[in-house]
Amino acid sequence: MKEEVKNWIEQSKRDLDTAKYNFEGGKYEFAVFLCQQSIEKALKALSIKKTGKFRKIHDIVLLGKELNLPENLINYCKEVAPAYTYTRYPDVTHVTNLKDISKKFIKYAEENLKWVEKQL
Repeated sequence: MKEEVKNWIEQSKRDLDTAKYNFEGGKYEFAVFLCQQSIEKALKALSIKKTGKFRKIHDIVLLGKELNLPENLINYCKEVAPAYTYTRYPDVTHVTNLKDISKKFIKYAEENLKWVEKQL
């Protein structure tokens, strides 16, 4: 595996692991953000493998579509994508029930990572 691809997939795994750690510690906002990051980095790893270059993009739905993610994973990306903004900026949409959301997003990130690793 190309070193750059390996670095991105390993960072994706660390982000997912840290999301789980934050979830267990009750830091749900950070867990949600890191799930989005895990998905993004896994998709970037696959994109680099397929195209040989790194794209500076944060749109996980677009990346997923370009990489022919299965429809269920595209739907997960659609749900997770807004977390990139609402977990970073306090003046954006206020989201409640982050505990349930983060639990669900951890599952989504795990499934995304599993699929991407099979493609690598």
